[in-house]
Amino acid sequence: MQNLNYSELTQYAKALANFTPEQERVVMESGALLKPHLVEVTESFYDKLLAIPETRRFLQGRTERLKNTHLSWLDKIFTGPYDNEYTAYMYMVGVIHVRVDLPVEFMAAGMTLIADALSTKLNALYGGDHRQSRDTMAAINGVLGYSLIVMQKSYQSSMEEQLQKFLKITGITRALYQNMALAYKGG
Repeated sequence: MQNLNYSELTQYAKALANFTPEQERVVMESGALLKPHLVEVTESFYDKLLAIPETRRFLQGRTERLKNTHLSWLDKIFTGPYDNEYTAYMYMVGVIHVRVDLPVEFMAAGMTLIADALSTKLNALYGGDHRQSRDTMAAINGVLGYSLIVMQKSYQSSMEEQLQKFLKITGITRALYQNMALAYKGG
């Protein structure tokens, strides 16, 4: 695994997800309201994934253990801090997903399912206060986006490592590889 600068990755992922210090505060404050509902969010998440044949095969026989891990992560989302340690944690989550050959699009879909479940909860908990619900959900989307970007970085690192191994084994230079890829793309 390549040597990562978690500080740079933290700053980059937060900037790309527009996860601001104000949003960090909002997410942590909303934790008190949402934490009692995280088991329900996790159950809904896994129910939806188990209903999809392509995702079900990654879950069978491990669902209860994965639910516990998922619940722990959701709790961490609403606790913070969103620092280099959190980034390293999320990167390792991505590494584990790479190791089990989880398609990268499953992570993005998972974040969508989580956001949907949390949005539904917020709307119910905030009643008619649509502005509060919207602002809180925007902050939660920020932390989910930040987390997803970090996990996706582990996929990119894995692909780069595999390419480096291929180039070393075959003796092909990166320039030749890129030229071959361009030629194949045109053909």
